Amino acid sequence: MENFQGIPVAMIKIFCSERGLLVPAEEIKKHSWICVTNPTELEINYLETRLKILPEFLRYPLDEEERPRLEKEENQVLIIIRIPNPAPSGLYVRYETIPIGIVITEENILTICLIDHPIFEDFINFVNKSRTFDLQKPVLFLLNFFYKATSLYIKFLRQIDKTIEEYEELIFKALSNEEFLKMLSLEKTLTYFNTSLQGNDVVLTKLQAGRYLRLTEEDLELLEDVQIENKQALEMTRIFINILSNTMDAYASIINNNVNVIMKFLATMAVVLAIPTVIYSMYGMNIPLPFQELGPLKGTPHAFYIVNAIIVTICLSILIYFRRKRFL
Repeated sequence: MENFQGIPVAMIKIFCSERGLLVPAEEIKKHSWICVTNPTELEINYLETRLKILPEFLRYPLDEEERPRLEKEENQVLIIIRIPNPAPSGLYVRYETIPIGIVITEENILTICLIDHPIFEDFINFVNKSRTFDLQKPVLFLLNFFYKATSLYIKFLRQIDKTIEEYEELIFKALSNEEFLKMLSLEKTLTYFNTSLQGNDVVLTKLQAGRYLRLTEEDLELLEDVQIENKQALEMTRIFINILSNTMDAYASIINNNVNVIMKFLATMAVVLAIPTVIYSMYGMNIPLPFQELGPLKGTPHAFYIVNAIIVTICLSILIYFRRKRFL
């Protein structure tokens, strides 16, 4: 690893292409890929000095809110795309999107990102399978990286699809806010995906125009494949947003219906239990009651059981009536 002012720049990885494979290198040379993750100000200054890259091209991708776009200045091209990134949030499934900058100069290719994202390792494994990769073709690098980023969206969207199906099964038993919060988190994720994929699609369209980079016939074919993949991810995202929106509406209706059923049951039980309460309260008073001396139960040894039997009969009759009227 090269040093800058005697200090090693540890978060800078260098790769070169040999016999169609991407392999690590010890120093920056012509036609290298410089992979920068979470750089310090010292490392940014090193790259600016060593590679003569415009300082704004190194700092734009480090802004979390940076949108996908293309810029060209002084024979340097900056491409910013957004990629999905898992964001652990307790029990909830959640993804965010973060920017990655790709700077193409006359001699080198540089990628810069806020974090050491797994996409870089996946990209190396992906291109090494073909054994025909060449860093002397920067457009080939860019389109393959774009393709891998879009494939990552589709991978996470399929996971989200399975998660939505799991949540749909829980809806019918749900009475709390937990499932609602989980689905709200998914909806937020899909909104991020939709916005980022639309921005990436704009970048691909600008690349197709050929104003920023010269494209060969082979590049155009690969670009078309990437566009198809990106549009597929965008369409999947929109479909899942609609499904999730409809599911959440159904969830709200089911929750309200479940609450109504419980309230009806509690109201019915309150009516039924009010009957014995009134009778027991009346006979529990220590005052003379009407017909107390002339009542048919006076002197009957089983008066307590007879009174309770009458109360149970009345309660059962009310329950049967409510059941027939579909109050229960």
